[in-house]
Amino acid sequence: MRAFTYQKAKTVAEAATLVARTPNAKFIAGGTNLLDLMKLEIEAPVALIDVNHLGLNKIEATQDGGLRIGAMVTNTDLASDARVRKDYGVLARAILSGASAQLRNKATTAGNLLQRTRCPYFYDTNMACNKRVPGSGCSAIGGYTRQLAVIGVSESCIATYPGDMAVAMRLLDASVETVASNGAKRVIPIADFHRLPGNTPHIETALAPGELITAVTLPKPIGGVHIYQKVRDRSSYAFALVSVAAVIQKDGSGRVALGGMSHKPWRVEAAEANLPRGAKAVTDVLLAGAKPTSENAFKVILAQRTLAAVIAEASRSQA
Repeated sequence: MRAFTYQKAKTVAEAATLVARTPNAKFIAGGTNLLDLMKLEIEAPVALIDVNHLGLNKIEATQDGGLRIGAMVTNTDLASDARVRKDYGVLARAILSGASAQLRNKATTAGNLLQRTRCPYFYDTNMACNKRVPGSGCSAIGGYTRQLAVIGVSESCIATYPGDMAVAMRLLDASVETVASNGAKRVIPIADFHRLPGNTPHIETALAPGELITAVTLPKPIGGVHIYQKVRDRSSYAFALVSVAAVIQKDGSGRVALGGMSHKPWRVEAAEANLPRGAKAVTDVLLAGAKPTSENAFKVILAQRTLAAVIAEASRSQA
C-alpha cells in the first residue's frame, strides 16, 4: 500500500473542497471497496477524506410521502428500517442479498452506489483494462467473459456494475442528492447517475471531481408485490449472474430492472408495458440490442426465465 494522508472533514463543504483541490484524493466512509482496491494498487489516492462524521446517517420522511436516506446510512440500517421493509420491500431484499452481514454493517448508501466493477481483468494489474488505465485496451474482450455484460457494452469495456441496492433504486426511480466544492447542490435521477462505458469506461458516474453524495431520495411508495431475485454461482457472498428487481401490480402491470447484465442497473421503461404478456415479451424489448459472447449468451435466457419466475411468484402472492 502506498503512503497517503488522512483527514476527518468537519462539514460537507469542507469535505467537497478538500477532495476537489487535491488531485487523486478520495472520500472514505465504510471503505469496504476502496481499501481492497488500495491494497491491490488499483486505487492509489494521495489523500483520504473521512466523511463519517457529517450527520448524513438519518432516514427521514419527505413532504411528498417518500424517504430521504442519508449518504452514510449503513446497508444494515437501511434494510432493517420499518418504513423500507413495509413500503420499499424490493430495496430491503436487494440489500440483504448482497455481501455479508459484517460488510453490510460497514457499507454505506453512497459507497454502495459508487462501488467499482469486479471484472477479473480490472482486478488483475498485469492485464490491460481501459477502466483502470484509460487507453490500455480491454483484456476481457476475447477473454473470459462468463460473468460480464451483455448489453450496453462498447469496444472499450464489457464490465458489469456489481451491486444490488442500485438495481432496486433504479426500479424505484430514486434520486441522488449531491453537493459540489463551490456549495452548489443538485439532484441526479438514478437513471442518469451511472454511465455506460462508451469510450470512457473509467468515468463511471455523473459526479464531478469533489462532488459529494449527501442523500438518496425515494419517491412515495408505489404498492404492488416487491421481489428481488438474484441468480449466482453460490447461495451467498457472490455477485449476480442475473438479478431481477420487480414491482408487480394486481392487474399484471409493473416495473422491472436487471442487475448483472450491464455497466449500470438496466431498466427500459418501454419494455414494462409488455409485463401482462409475459416474461419473453418484456425481455425481447428490455434486451434488444444485446451483444453477448459465446460464454455469457446464457444470461439472456436466464434473465427471461428469472423474470418468469418472479411474475409467477407475484401472481401466487396476489391470488
